[in-house]
Amino acid sequence: MSTLTLDPTGRVVIPKTLRDELRLQAGDTLELESQGDQIILRPVRSVTPLRKDRGVWVFRTGKKISASVTDRVLQDMRERRI
Repeated sequence: MSTLTLDPTGRVVIPKTLRDELRLQAGDTLELESQGDQIILRPVRSVTPLRKDRGVWVFRTGKKISASVTDRVLQDMRERRI
C-alpha cells in the first residue's frame, strides 16, 4: 500500500510503477467510487483495444504477440491488398 498526499487543489499523483502496471496514460478516464472511508479508482477501459499512442494507432490486448505472428498477420494483410 502507498501513502499519497493531496495537493492544495485536492489532486493526487498515482505512482509511476502503478500507472505502468495498470497501463494508465495521461488522458485516461478513471471511475471513482467511495465505500465508507475508502476511495476506489478503476480505469475505464474502452470496448476496443485500439487506441492512439503518441499519434499512432496501436492495438493493445495486454498480451505479448510473437514476431512470427505479427509477420504472418502483416503478410496476410498485404496479400489481401494486392
